[in-house]
Amino acid sequence: MAGTDLNAGGGETDLRRLLAGLAPALDARRFTFGLASGFTIDSDAFAVVREEEATTVVRADPEGQWARVTLTVHSSLDSVGLTAAVASALAERGISANVIAAAFHDHLFVPWDRREDALEALKSLSREGR
Repeated sequence: MAGTDLNAGGGETDLRRLLAGLAPALDARRFTFGLASGFTIDSDAFAVVREEEATTVVRADPEGQWARVTLTVHSSLDSVGLTAAVASALAERGISANVIAAAFHDHLFVPWDRREDALEALKSLSREGR
């Protein structure tokens, strides 16, 4: 399958501007991580990650234990420090996070019951970045 190489550009790389523009958005749906052997991989999957050991599928699930927070700033795949800053802000509050980076945005999966705390931590980080 041919595609466009995303390493070459698009999106913000300056960490200060990235943090100032985070604009985290909380998805109202719950999500589940599962192995492809237990899930059907279809067009409704949010993400499919193929590793040597297994294929992981991330999908919306009313019983899911994860919330998705999208950093709506258009971040470059070449940016340095964004994931570390976000992970540190969440870790300071004892919130685990799983990050999936895509062509335009980073998506954080946090425990469903900590989603509002995570959103506040990210908003606070964004205010500090200004």
